[in-house]
Amino acid sequence: MRGVLALALVALSAACAAGATAAPGLKLGITDSGDAYFSPPASFYPDLGRLHAKVLRVHLNWGGKLGVATRRPVDGADPSDPAYNWSRYDEIVLRAADQNVQVLFTIFGSPAWANGGQLPTRAPHRAADLVDFSFAAAQRYGGEFMRDDGTVLPRVRYWTAWNEPNLTIGLVPQWKRVGKHWVIQSAIDYARICNAVVDGVHGTLIPGEKVACGDTGPRGNNAPVSERPTTSPIAFLRAMKRAGATGFDAYAHHPYPSGPSETPTTRPTGSSAVTFGNLDTLVSEVTKLYGHKEIWLDEYGYQTNPPDDDLGVTPAKQARFLTQSVALARKNPRVTMLLWFLVRDEHRLIGWQSGLETWDGKRKPAFAAFQRAAKS
Repeated sequence: MRGVLALALVALSAACAAGATAAPGLKLGITDSGDAYFSPPASFYPDLGRLHAKVLRVHLNWGGKLGVATRRPVDGADPSDPAYNWSRYDEIVLRAADQNVQVLFTIFGSPAWANGGQLPTRAPHRAADLVDFSFAAAQRYGGEFMRDDGTVLPRVRYWTAWNEPNLTIGLVPQWKRVGKHWVIQSAIDYARICNAVVDGVHGTLIPGEKVACGDTGPRGNNAPVSERPTTSPIAFLRAMKRAGATGFDAYAHHPYPSGPSETPTTRPTGSSAVTFGNLDTLVSEVTKLYGHKEIWLDEYGYQTNPPDDDLGVTPAKQARFLTQSVALARKNPRVTMLLWFLVRDEHRLIGWQSGLETWDGKRKPAFAAFQRAAKS
């Protein structure tokens, strides 16, 4: 299987080198697990259709409260194992398909039985358990799986491994002291996670499946003895390479701005941040380490003021920055996906306010801006 993947990567590299003047069709879409899980389907999914979104990214939780596998399966590679409950995710792919929207599943969160009774942000003890789950998920959503009720589930072509593993919200521990030195333990653990998801999804041998690794957050402090240590995206990328992460089809990243004063072309003030303004830094490093892989910007957005008077921009600026970001992504031959976070603001002010609608459903100017961008 590794030989087949190597040949595929050679072909992809050659294609990128030959056609390095235009992106091979930017997939513009939405990242919004919360609304996909909890919002009334009759409003959320039609909004995706009205937006002309091509992709919806949702966390496919292996463990945790919304996890598919709350107990250890007898055969983890079998999507029909009775330990698995896929009902929430079946509904998501079915309703998205009704709007001609493809789903990208981010496999995330290890179950307690797989990580020694820890939180889902701990890596599983055995990579084989994650390989099995990823295989089962890709089989179930391979386009030919029929449920007991006769429903054939739509195909999921796009996958990512974990979410923001360079931050504590994604993976812990971030750093570990080994002798006199600190090592980026999260990247070491993540290399196993990345390889497991790649092996599981590609192990189905279903043609055209794509797996992205990374899914890094835009900033990190690289301060292992701080109160909340995190890892900058470039340091994490280099460390996961050293730890042996390999075989993936694309590198995913979340290029959020550092604050409301940054436009999509503003280079960040922090030397370790990777935002839209210095995306060339990320592309250069991915090329150096992994060749001409696709870049998926699968979570991005600007919050608005109101209601966020600290980190928000005006609704008019949000719309303008959205339009500008799409134009920049389309000019970059390596960027093949750009997903906006969210459709609707989170209700709590301590939540995220980058929606294309207010929490009570009023459309911001960015809603129409997204529509225009998706149709152009």
